[in-house]
Amino acid sequence: MNKTGFVLLFLLFSIVACNSNHSPAPADSDVDAAREFLRAALDGDFTRAKSYLLQDSANLQCLDIAEEKYQHLGPDTINGYRGASITFYTPPITPNDSTTILAFSNSFMNQKDTLRIVRVNGNWLVDLKYLYINRTDTLYNKMSNIDTAQ
Repeated sequence: MNKTGFVLLFLLFSIVACNSNHSPAPADSDVDAAREFLRAALDGDFTRAKSYLLQDSANLQCLDIAEEKYQHLGPDTINGYRGASITFYTPPITPNDSTTILAFSNSFMNQKDTLRIVRVNGNWLVDLKYLYINRTDTLYNKMSNIDTAQ
């Protein structure tokens, strides 16, 4: 192969490598999955958020609705979300070794909510529909009655 062919082949591989769509690494834990999902959603990166989502029609629809609402927010609100920190409240509820329910809020809205994270085939994924089915006014009240010193 001559120099020109080698250079063209090298450039082709470089372009393909730079343009390939890399998926984020799987979450190491339930809390990591929740954090990565929430951070991506707060930043408006719904493609990345989707990679931490349990892939079923209800969850995909919930995420599509959240993305649509996000796109219609004003710049001050978007900047508020992007600059927000995430707080997880303890203790999480762990009904079994494959399910965790975390109470959380972000510093911009400062509204407590819950998120269910499930382990499927060894990967921790967010079950977003749970957020809409179980509002915090019922679950969070149960969680806040748990003694955190145990």
